[in-house]
Amino acid sequence: MTDSFFLPPIANGRSGAQNSATVIGLYGVSGVGKTLLLNRLRRELGDELFTYHEGSAVISGVVPGGLEAFQSLEKEEKNFWRKRAIESIRESSIESGKTAIVTGHLILCSEKGTHEIVHTDSDLEVFSHILYLDEPADVVWSRHLSVEDISQWLKAEKSLLRQLCYNNCILFALVSPCKLDAITTLLIDFYKHDEVYNLNLATRKLDAALGYCRDHLPETFLVLDGDKTLAADDTGDMLWRTHLPSVTDNLTPLEAIFTSKLGYSYAAFRQVSLLYEEKFTNDEFERICSQVASSVRLYPEMLSLLHNIESKAHIGAVIVTCGLQQVWTSVLENSGLTRKFVVIGGGRHPDDCVVTPIVKAAIVDHLKETYCSYVWAFGDSPLDLDMLRRADEAIVVVGDLHTRSRSMETKLATVIERHKLHAHQLLLPSGVPSRLDTERLPTITLENLSRSINFEILHSSNTNAAKLLATPMRDASVCGPLLRGAHKRAGYYLSMTHVSTLLGLETTQIPHVQGYAIDGFQLRHEAKTIIIALMRGGEPMALGVSEAFPRAMFHHASCVADIAHEHLNGRVTAILVDSVINTGRSVSEMIRHIRQINATLRIVVVAGVVQKQAVAARSPLCMLARKSNVGLVALRLSENKYTGRGTTDTGNRLFGTMHLA
Repeated sequence: MTDSFFLPPIANGRSGAQNSATVIGLYGVSGVGKTLLLNRLRRELGDELFTYHEGSAVISGVVPGGLEAFQSLEKEEKNFWRKRAIESIRESSIESGKTAIVTGHLILCSEKGTHEIVHTDSDLEVFSHILYLDEPADVVWSRHLSVEDISQWLKAEKSLLRQLCYNNCILFALVSPCKLDAITTLLIDFYKHDEVYNLNLATRKLDAALGYCRDHLPETFLVLDGDKTLAADDTGDMLWRTHLPSVTDNLTPLEAIFTSKLGYSYAAFRQVSLLYEEKFTNDEFERICSQVASSVRLYPEMLSLLHNIESKAHIGAVIVTCGLQQVWTSVLENSGLTRKFVVIGGGRHPDDCVVTPIVKAAIVDHLKETYCSYVWAFGDSPLDLDMLRRADEAIVVVGDLHTRSRSMETKLATVIERHKLHAHQLLLPSGVPSRLDTERLPTITLENLSRSINFEILHSSNTNAAKLLATPMRDASVCGPLLRGAHKRAGYYLSMTHVSTLLGLETTQIPHVQGYAIDGFQLRHEAKTIIIALMRGGEPMALGVSEAFPRAMFHHASCVADIAHEHLNGRVTAILVDSVINTGRSVSEMIRHIRQINATLRIVVVAGVVQKQAVAARSPLCMLARKSNVGLVALRLSENKYTGRGTTDTGNRLFGTMHLA
């Protein structure tokens, strides 16, 4: 037998349309037990989902004169009938709707030691999966080949077949023919696992993981990539280069997949799962994942952000990574982040989901559509672009110039131009060069990012204070001065509790009763604050706000035209006050008008009663508030959608004008 096998050029991809049948090849050298395994699988799996085909028997059935006539044909004629045979299997699989299992050969060896490569273009087009029966050479039975010959045959077949599969989008796995349970598990998984199944599996995992917050579902979610986004590391590369030192100067097994025709497709990530199962046992895999995780250090800025939101009930976080779920779960645990972070990623079990760009985007859609949440997405590479496009807020994480994705720049520019992606870039660390330019991709600081993400509506619903303050406001018999007084007290209370929390305080020198100066406190930028009473119902409550912040300017506004440049000139903060917010349309008009005059002014909206739907996570008012740096404060949120008219209108009750309605 020759010392080495001739390796033909690797095909660049499948010719023709992708086959619509699932056809699984059982490959291996002669004598490894393919036929025996096929018969065992037939008994184990039955005929409901699968059909079973001995390759040589199928050829015998399509060639006139059978297998004996086939053996006498020239090479080109043999290839013709081999193609007819595999194509007939595909056609029968499509017709029956069942998955076909077929024994096949890549290389045949004669008694003289010569070899013949017998795969065809049709094989590469029809097969969706190939299981290679991998046995030690001294176990394989042969009448005419030595153990050394069989060993060379095995080595050449496995190497060539792996390359052929990668470059023709065929999933490839090495299996032991004696492990029937493992093979049947794989076959059942191959039967059911497609991209639709994978998407459903990923969203079901998300739903199950969010069970911890069913009673109080977060209104805002952060969806974050793992590698190069939360940390500068590529955990997959770390794993292979650490635990397979021989790949240090070559492509890692992962790179061999992603640089092949598979690219970063669903099939590629499925192949990665098969590779992990092939290379590691369960115990080895857990140990290696733990070791890799212990070496990962989150960006300090990302660690600070995650710790900041961990205690916020209204914010949730999902790490959705194309890498290994087990690694990133351990990374978070090692960083002290264990309470509320959901991790969805890949693994070594083929029956689990794999994370593709489509899955990342679907996670964002699911959070928006099923949970009505406001979603921020963080990513660093082209694999994250669909996810970033679907999110309400997109943050491109930009790392060190030497480690960041090289292909991101061009693809990001294209998505911004063609798909109108509106995103910010977060530089980690802050001194690294930015991507593109700050006009197309404005930078955002961690401080501004944290403030925007932490957006929430502060209210006192169900507190004893709110119940007492709201009682006269809801009492139909109370009107005129008494009702105005109740609104004023509510405004004062909301200022002391919630507005001061949102805006913060600053020190001011005051005279102590004992005759010396001490530090007192006032609203931050109080002297540069304007309180705008939305007339007419907002005036009494605004007077209470004014009493709490006496150094602030007071202004009346019945419509947007009543707020001009001179009113906002020199102001740092604007507090808009109304008694009731039903749809939020009037307040939204005021916010947009103010933003046209001053783009940086901090705005806080104060109201007595806010209709709950008006401030739902994805309501127009809340969407505007997040994007416009607006805080919302209310005495209580109400499920009641009723809008008062005539004698029930709040304005008429406040000013005793019920008879004019």
